[in-house]
Amino acid sequence: MRAAWVLLPALAALSAYYVYLPLPGAVSDPWKLMLLDATFRAVQQTCHLIHYLRLSHHLIVLNYLICTFDKLKSVSSEDIKITDAVFDGVEVRVFEPPAKGDESLKRSVVYIHGGGWALASARTSLYNNLCRIMAESLNAVVVSVEYRLVPEVCFPEQYHDALRATKHFLQPDVLAEYSVDPSRIAISGDSAGGNLAAAVCQQLSKDEDLTVRPKLQALIYPVLQAFDFNTPSYQQNMNMPVLPRYVMVNYWIDYLNGDYGLAHELLVNNHTALNVGQALSFRARLNWTSLLPASFKKSYKPVVQATGTAAIVERLPALLDVRAVPLLADDATLARQPRTYVLTCENDVLRDDGAMYARRLERAGVPVTLDHFHDCFHGCMIFTVWPTDFSAGVKTRDSYVKWLDENL
Repeated sequence: MRAAWVLLPALAALSAYYVYLPLPGAVSDPWKLMLLDATFRAVQQTCHLIHYLRLSHHLIVLNYLICTFDKLKSVSSEDIKITDAVFDGVEVRVFEPPAKGDESLKRSVVYIHGGGWALASARTSLYNNLCRIMAESLNAVVVSVEYRLVPEVCFPEQYHDALRATKHFLQPDVLAEYSVDPSRIAISGDSAGGNLAAAVCQQLSKDEDLTVRPKLQALIYPVLQAFDFNTPSYQQNMNMPVLPRYVMVNYWIDYLNGDYGLAHELLVNNHTALNVGQALSFRARLNWTSLLPASFKKSYKPVVQATGTAAIVERLPALLDVRAVPLLADDATLARQPRTYVLTCENDVLRDDGAMYARRLERAGVPVTLDHFHDCFHGCMIFTVWPTDFSAGVKTRDSYVKWLDENL
């Protein structure tokens, strides 16, 4: 009995030590965020152990656990009809609201989910709930793209899946089948899905054969560049849940089918040092000292290596491929983009990716809304249902849906 009285406080102290993280004072629901992050870290560590033992790839195990505990069946409700389909070889989930009155055509959103190009699904409750709410609130047909994931495939296959599914949906006969107004379509996505949405929009703007083009793009805390892992937000939030800097770097390595041994060199920007000739022409397109507001730059300094490792770009050329890194697109491509919404969170390594893209689009003449949240964190918009219900999730989701409603 005495041993139990000693052991229980010790376990409680260890648990508190594992869960507790120093967070900025303005973060919404800090203890709930710590618990979410601790749970995710524990699951990740278990998956990495399985990977180390060569029993399975850690991302396969992690995604299996996510989908096993979270997957929903395709069940239609009285309000929204939910069906699974295949668009040009790519699985999609379609959310269709009922017809209202004499309305003949509806608005539409093509949605591309996040998850580091490796996790989650259009069928999980997190994205199922988001797309259902979008369909109901906007009275819009929502097409959620189920692109293939790492490690099954790597770049550029995720991009090709998203592009193929979107182009298939934009065909006039397909739009007619779903009673969609061709002039009122948005392309959207969060995190890695925001990356794919931006890349798809850029490619669609160059396709002269398209008869239907998106009216809007809406990017939720998108990941848009692998050029500089020391922007102010990467430095400020390097240890923030749910996406620390080293995790984002590893997602990039997985996506580009690289070697984890490159992580340190990427973290210190050796791949874009001044002596790396392939990177020189892109440097001005990602100069955060001129693209970010003072409130984002704070007192952080650029990390630009004089000499680095050119072989990294030779081994991973996609680091400078605009299909993977939409922020590096030229001004002519950006000028062709539709009206754009970019949501960013202060407590997120990707904050500056979104802010720089918004600024470059604005300079290119594109109407842009940058919706910044000072107390929110990466991934928050999908966390709106118990037990992962955050006030930050509801707030960001409602702001996003409101903008779509007013502009689509």
